[in-house]
Amino acid sequence: MGALTNNETKGDFTDVITLTYEDIQDAGTDATAFATIPAGGGVDVCVVYEAEALAGATDITLDVGTTSGDPDEFIDNLDVDAMSAPVANTGDALVQAAGNTTISGGSLPVGLTQSDATVYYKFGGTVADLTAGKVVIGLRVFDLGRFA
Repeated sequence: MGALTNNETKGDFTDVITLTYEDIQDAGTDATAFATIPAGGGVDVCVVYEAEALAGATDITLDVGTTSGDPDEFIDNLDVDAMSAPVANTGDALVQAAGNTTISGGSLPVGLTQSDATVYYKFGGTVADLTAGKVVIGLRVFDLGRFA
């Protein structure tokens, strides 16, 4: 959980958490911290992957972001139990007005911060009814502050 080791950071993600249905039940519908954007840093990719189908409930949603009450800057109100493919960058800070997250020639980091910022996930729905499943959340965090 949290920051990856040097060997794991080759390529796409800097922070990854894998949540079993038991982990989701333990967290309930509270915002739960799992990563930190360091001062001078930001996020350009947030991806959710349903590694094992959630079972037992059909109303499970997920938010990911930096606001503890409603963390929806990176992923917003994702219907996790209805996923058929990984989902990326649907949050309020990543979706343009037209709903298009395509950025020509690269990425545009969001969640830029002058001081450390906590990243939360928050599930909604009847999480206590889950009987199976596994969800993976991955972030790519830029840390320009490390050069300061």
